[in-house]
Amino acid sequence: MKQPLAYIHREAKIADNVVIEPFTTIDKDVEIEEGTWIGSNVTIMEGARIGKNCRIFPGAVISAIPQDLKFAGEKTTVEIGDNTTIRECVTINRGTRSTFKTVVGNNCLLMAYVHIAHDCRLGNNIILGNSTQLAGEVHIDDWAILSGIVAVHQFVHIGSHVMISGGSLVRKDVPPFVKAAREPLGFMGINSIGLRRRGFDNQKINEIQEIYRMLYLKGFNNTQALEYIEAELPATPERDEVILFVKNSNRGIMKGYFPE
Repeated sequence: MKQPLAYIHREAKIADNVVIEPFTTIDKDVEIEEGTWIGSNVTIMEGARIGKNCRIFPGAVISAIPQDLKFAGEKTTVEIGDNTTIRECVTINRGTRSTFKTVVGNNCLLMAYVHIAHDCRLGNNIILGNSTQLAGEVHIDDWAILSGIVAVHQFVHIGSHVMISGGSLVRKDVPPFVKAAREPLGFMGINSIGLRRRGFDNQKINEIQEIYRMLYLKGFNNTQALEYIEAELPATPERDEVILFVKNSNRGIMKGYFPE
């Protein structure tokens, strides 16, 4: 159902059963797949690719040009997966020549006033709390949860199954499976509640806890901890995910917990 009071460019490609409410604007070079609902006063600009069964609430702006002075008008996109909910006044900027696209995966929830800058890459099943702000080229892996008013520095990588406390400033990479809080942001233990909800059993959670004891609680530097983990702990997908994350971290990982 396409409301006569909405503006839809004749070159936009929109599935027949997409619902578009009044006073929404959809530009050229936009693709929207079936089952998606778009509320009133939404602006979807050139380069948007929106999947199936998404919900986009009033005031959202999708695929505006990057807030990056190096952007020179190159053809870039925003790609949003299936079953993702975008709440009021969310802004998602399209890519630059760095990667040419900004990506949000499937089954994500972006709460009100979230900002996702150019060339960010978000995996699946991610929740961003109200007013969370991502600078350019941030990567967030599957199942991460960022609480409200979290600010993430450009180029930061946040691992899978992470939980970050509200109001946090994220300047360093956050490795997978952990909780992060305080200022400066630091390790606060394993996200055991989230892991159990996603089917991790006690044995697997204990394995992950042992990895992080070596990384954060035994006084090793990162190189020493990784050598110990690789030599002494059995190889598992989770162990290898942590090892690769730390080895590939460009900004360095956040620090351990230091009691006040």
